[in-house]
Amino acid sequence: MADIDLTSSAAARVATIAAKQGKPAILRLSVEGGGCSGFQYRFGLADSVEPDDLSVQRDGVTLVVDDVSIDLVRGSAVDFVSDLAGAAFKVTNPNATAGCGCGTSFSV
Repeated sequence: MADIDLTSSAAARVATIAAKQGKPAILRLSVEGGGCSGFQYRFGLADSVEPDDLSVQRDGVTLVVDDVSIDLVRGSAVDFVSDLAGAAFKVTNPNATAGCGCGTSFSV
Protein backbone atom coordinates (compact mmCIF):
# COMPACT_ATOMS: atom_id res chain seq x y z
CA MET A 1 0.00 0.00 0.00
CA ALA A 2 1.26 3.46 -0.86
CA ASP A 3 1.77 5.93 1.97
CA ILE A 4 -0.79 8.25 0.39
CA ASP A 5 -2.54 8.59 -2.96
CA LEU A 6 -3.76 11.52 -5.05
CA THR A 7 -6.67 10.75 -7.37
CA SER A 8 -6.82 11.96 -10.98
CA SER A 9 -9.78 14.17 -10.06
CA ALA A 10 -7.80 15.87 -7.27
CA ALA A 11 -4.73 16.25 -9.48
CA ALA A 12 -6.80 17.93 -12.20
CA ARG A 13 -8.31 20.37 -9.69
CA VAL A 14 -4.90 21.24 -8.20
CA ALA A 15 -3.50 21.84 -11.69
CA THR A 16 -6.39 24.20 -12.50
CA ILE A 17 -6.06 26.17 -9.25
CA ALA A 18 -2.26 26.38 -9.52
CA ALA A 19 -2.45 27.62 -13.12
CA LYS A 20 -4.97 30.34 -12.18
CA GLN A 21 -2.75 31.50 -9.30
CA GLY A 22 0.53 31.18 -11.23
CA LYS A 23 1.94 28.76 -8.64
CA PRO A 24 3.58 25.34 -8.89
CA ALA A 25 1.13 22.40 -8.93
CA ILE A 26 2.02 21.26 -5.41
CA LEU A 27 -0.79 20.52 -2.94
CA ARG A 28 0.17 20.39 0.74
CA LEU A 29 -1.95 18.30 3.09
CA SER A 30 -1.36 18.80 6.79
CA VAL A 31 -3.14 17.71 9.92
CA GLU A 32 -3.76 20.10 12.81
CA GLY A 33 -5.32 19.67 16.20
CA GLY A 34 -8.88 20.99 16.37
CA GLY A 35 -12.10 20.56 14.47
CA CYS A 36 -15.14 18.85 15.92
CA SER A 37 -13.48 15.41 16.12
CA GLY A 38 -9.98 16.21 17.40
CA PHE A 39 -7.95 16.65 14.19
CA GLN A 40 -8.62 18.56 11.00
CA TYR A 41 -7.22 18.47 7.48
CA ARG A 42 -5.64 21.57 5.97
CA PHE A 43 -5.01 21.98 2.25
CA GLY A 44 -3.01 24.66 0.50
CA LEU A 45 -0.75 25.22 -2.47
CA ALA A 46 2.95 24.97 -1.63
CA ASP A 47 5.82 26.77 -3.34
CA SER A 48 8.20 23.82 -2.98
CA VAL A 49 8.70 20.36 -1.51
CA GLU A 50 10.48 20.48 1.85
CA PRO A 51 13.29 17.99 2.65
CA ASP A 52 11.21 16.12 5.28
CA ASP A 53 8.06 15.90 3.13
CA LEU A 54 6.66 12.69 1.76
CA SER A 55 5.55 13.38 -1.81
CA VAL A 56 3.61 11.56 -4.51
CA GLN A 57 2.95 12.62 -8.09
CA ARG A 58 0.03 12.12 -10.44
CA ASP A 59 -0.54 13.76 -13.82
CA GLY A 60 2.13 16.41 -13.24
CA VAL A 61 0.81 17.37 -9.80
CA THR A 62 2.64 16.74 -6.52
CA LEU A 63 0.95 16.01 -3.18
CA VAL A 64 3.17 16.67 -0.16
CA VAL A 65 2.63 15.73 3.48
CA ASP A 66 4.95 16.72 6.33
CA ASP A 67 6.66 14.01 8.38
CA VAL A 68 4.42 14.58 11.43
CA SER A 69 1.09 14.56 9.57
CA ILE A 70 1.89 11.44 7.50
CA ASP A 71 1.49 9.19 10.55
CA LEU A 72 -2.15 10.31 10.81
CA VAL A 73 -2.98 9.97 7.12
CA ARG A 74 -0.85 7.00 6.00
CA GLY A 75 -2.81 4.85 3.54
CA SER A 76 -5.25 7.65 2.72
CA ALA A 77 -6.45 8.87 -0.65
CA VAL A 78 -6.97 12.55 -1.46
CA ASP A 79 -9.83 13.11 -3.88
CA PHE A 80 -11.78 16.07 -5.23
CA VAL A 81 -15.53 15.56 -5.09
CA SER A 82 -18.44 17.65 -6.27
CA ASP A 83 -21.94 16.95 -4.96
CA LEU A 84 -25.03 18.77 -3.70
CA ALA A 85 -23.10 19.95 -0.63
CA GLY A 86 -20.49 21.63 -2.85
CA ALA A 87 -17.06 20.84 -4.21
CA ALA A 88 -14.08 20.07 -1.99
CA PHE A 89 -10.99 18.00 -1.47
CA LYS A 90 -11.81 14.87 0.54
CA VAL A 91 -9.50 12.53 2.44
CA THR A 92 -10.48 8.87 2.68
CA ASN A 93 -8.51 7.96 5.79
CA PRO A 94 -8.38 4.31 6.95
CA ASN A 95 -6.84 5.46 10.27
CA ALA A 96 -9.82 7.59 11.29
CA THR A 97 -12.04 5.95 13.91
CA ALA A 98 -14.62 8.73 13.78
CA GLY A 99 -15.40 11.71 11.61
CA CYS A 100 -17.92 14.47 11.38
CA GLY A 101 -20.54 15.64 8.95
CA CYS A 102 -18.33 18.32 7.45
CA GLY A 103 -15.73 15.74 6.35
CA THR A 104 -12.77 17.88 7.36
CA SER A 105 -12.39 16.63 10.92
CA PHE A 106 -11.53 13.18 12.29
CA SER A 107 -10.24 11.26 15.32
CA VAL A 108 -7.87 8.31 15.65
